[in-house]
Amino acid sequence: MFLAPLRDDQDMTDSSYSGLEEMTREECLERLNSAHVGRIGATVEFRPFIFPVNFRMYGNKILIRSVPGTKLDAALSGQVVAFEIDGFTDDGVAGWSVLVRGSAEEVTDPEERAKAEEVEIHNYAFDEQPERIVLISTAGMSGRRFDHS
Repeated sequence: MFLAPLRDDQDMTDSSYSGLEEMTREECLERLNSAHVGRIGATVEFRPFIFPVNFRMYGNKILIRSVPGTKLDAALSGQVVAFEIDGFTDDGVAGWSVLVRGSAEEVTDPEERAKAEEVEIHNYAFDEQPERIVLISTAGMSGRRFDHS
């Protein structure tokens, strides 16, 4: 995508510069509800990592099932995580992105865990059903879209 030079009264976060439009919270939640694969970003030993994950929405939270390992350990280390989904047309002239910044927590309460286990998630990377369940808050969420068609 080609971007025009900045005017004196603009910076790169100015939506009018790039043709980006802000999405409402409702639009962001709608996109999250229609997606099945996203990316979780976390810091592991002072280095940023991004991991693809299968997910579903659980109320207003993102629900991930996984096996123990780097991405869950990083997500549950008490730091803020990032979660992202996006989509584009085949020709790349239109697209959108939703970014969530929030805390991640493992579901350990037996009643809450039983409810969360009812949510159907297809985990393509694992042969067995992953045993750990993580929820990510969507309190810090933003979305943008563009359409140059």
